[in-house]
Amino acid sequence: MKLIKTEDAVGQVLCHDITQIIKGVTKDAVFRKGHVVTKEDIPVLLSVGKEHLYVWEKDENMLHENEAAKVLYEMAAGSSSYISPSEVKEGKIELIAKTDGLFKVDSFLLKKVNSLGEMMIASRHGNTAVKAGDKLAGTRIIPLVIEKEKMERARDMCTGRPIFRILPFEAKKYAVITTGNEVYKGRIEDTFTDVIKEKLSEYGAECMYHEVCPDDHEVITASIRTAISIGARLVICTGGMSVDPDDKTPLAIKNSGVDIVTYGAPVLPGAMMLLSYTKSHVPVVGLPGCVMYAKRTIFDLILPRLMADDMINADEIAALGEGGLCLGCDVCVYPNCGFGK
Repeated sequence: MKLIKTEDAVGQVLCHDITQIIKGVTKDAVFRKGHVVTKEDIPVLLSVGKEHLYVWEKDENMLHENEAAKVLYEMAAGSSSYISPSEVKEGKIELIAKTDGLFKVDSFLLKKVNSLGEMMIASRHGNTAVKAGDKLAGTRIIPLVIEKEKMERARDMCTGRPIFRILPFEAKKYAVITTGNEVYKGRIEDTFTDVIKEKLSEYGAECMYHEVCPDDHEVITASIRTAISIGARLVICTGGMSVDPDDKTPLAIKNSGVDIVTYGAPVLPGAMMLLSYTKSHVPVVGLPGCVMYAKRTIFDLILPRLMADDMINADEIAALGEGGLCLGCDVCVYPNCGFGK
């Protein structure tokens, strides 16, 4: 491309979009890349502050911003059938979700690409639930043109390893095991199960088994094993998660034959959560009482991953400490807040 005075641009081909911004009215291109400038265009170009223009000079060693944006999209989404591109506009492409699911980000690779210079990819946080039609990320190069060789090097970094993925949610059949003598003996009403059912209904999940157990670890263990044997793909034990002598749920889960990932999480509310998996990767979760009354807790942070069959390890739980404090705002706007980020 070459730089010329706007008054001398008649007949030249624009190599970038020309944007007009009128506060409260519009922010859009008045002329698109590829437009052939006419005499009548000159006053319009001057009115948007363009006294000089870049016009196109073909260079086989360079990529235009729109071409480079398409390369960035390929790096970001790979061949995913669950992500689609927007129209290229002003050198930018957005990534759009095509299905409900868990949004996964290769944070290391994203940072590596953004460290190359002259190109950028910005996204929402990973390990969060998205719906079909949601915007996931945006890409563009910073200059109007970029070396083709540099884009190829960036593309090679992402070969076979896209930066973003969506894991579709599964409409699981799940079990709820309510624990506690106070509920088992009818002293108080079970209000915990309804909370669980409401949260899982957002994922189309079906409660296939519900049992109320006393504070007896052998009874609770037997109930967990029954739920798994009849096909539950997620088992949730409610209550009995503290260190009180009457609370038997952690021991019962351990004795059911699972591998425990963690008992405890650096998240408030929800520090006494227990996460484990059976040998066949069925999650068995112990939820503390705070999940019953607090608007958002550790359960909200891990539930999207449980519903997408994305196994969680101890390091990932430990990393939740930064952002793991819910501020209990008067008006809850989760997930559009810092909780869990």
